[in-house]
Amino acid sequence: MEKNKKSRKITVRDIALTGVMTAVIVVCKEILSFLPNIELVSFWIIMFTLFFGWRILFVVPVFVLIEGCLYGMGPWWIMYLYAWPLLALLAFLNRKQESVWFWSILSAFFGLFFGFLCALPYAIVGTIDNGIRGGLYAGFTWWVAGIRFDIVHCIGNFVVMLVLYRPVWNAMRRISQK
Repeated sequence: MEKNKKSRKITVRDIALTGVMTAVIVVCKEILSFLPNIELVSFWIIMFTLFFGWRILFVVPVFVLIEGCLYGMGPWWIMYLYAWPLLALLAFLNRKQESVWFWSILSAFFGLFFGFLCALPYAIVGTIDNGIRGGLYAGFTWWVAGIRFDIVHCIGNFVVMLVLYRPVWNAMRRISQK
């Protein structure tokens, strides 16, 4: 029991690990930012959740804060406050799963429904301005207008996970055993 309490303490290693994981996510996102909806953020959030568990609770908020500082905190940023933690939660709940197909499909579905998640703030703001029907219309039209990007996001996430999962999984497992 005492060991369990000790393992829940935040250590200097945890803080350094948070910085490294966040840096990897931010750098990968920026490097691929010229490609519409092709990203490694989903991949890394899943992988880091699988290997570092609860520590992802520090990484995601720091990543979201950095994105807000870099690009401003508009309606899209509000969506980041719940979309990325949702992906981390899904990964955490399924952390025993090791199938590349499972993670590729989960990542693909997340990419496909990313636009839907983005539409929620627009639906809420639209409701405030135009009532419930106006809000639902605003959110729905925003989502439908971007569905082609969601399809690209879906395919990109699927391919990235399918190609990178096994080699990164093996490398991270070797590193964590040392």
